[in-house]
Amino acid sequence: MMWLYLVLVAGMVLCGIQAARARRLIVSVLWLAGVSVLVAVILYAMNAPLVSAIELSVGAGLVTVIFVFAIGLAGELTRDLPSLIPRPLAVAVSIIAAGWLGWLLWPAMPAAEPAETASFQTVLWEMRAVDVWVQIALILAGVLGILNLVVDAPAGIEVVQADHAATAEEEVAA
Repeated sequence: MMWLYLVLVAGMVLCGIQAARARRLIVSVLWLAGVSVLVAVILYAMNAPLVSAIELSVGAGLVTVIFVFAIGLAGELTRDLPSLIPRPLAVAVSIIAAGWLGWLLWPAMPAAEPAETASFQTVLWEMRAVDVWVQIALILAGVLGILNLVVDAPAGIEVVQADHAATAEEEVAA
């Protein structure tokens, strides 16, 4: 079972690195969704199916939709800006953080005694009520965002979009 966790964590690290290295924002969003899916698999393997389902629906689903929506609104303008943090410093801090995390997680946790299980209704509405309401709000925000993507502007409202191809054609014609 330990090998499963190591493979999943290695996959998470790989997806995270690829998300940071991706040149296009949409590709980076998909890599981040992969990280979230692997986190959900780890949570499920750790016998936390409710948390896993929430991570999968919110992390891999809704957050991905919101990012894609934001990229669609803002456009994917990429610039080659200089990095604020020197690359060797970033690599060193990342290695130190990963080593520290491994050092903290390496000792084997003693097996906990099985706790008394509560009914699904009790867990959902009494113990995790805040989580349920937050997820409902996030799903509503995602639905509104998707509706904003697919609905045309009402009559009388002019939608201004930059059309670089038309501008280039006008410049060539002049």
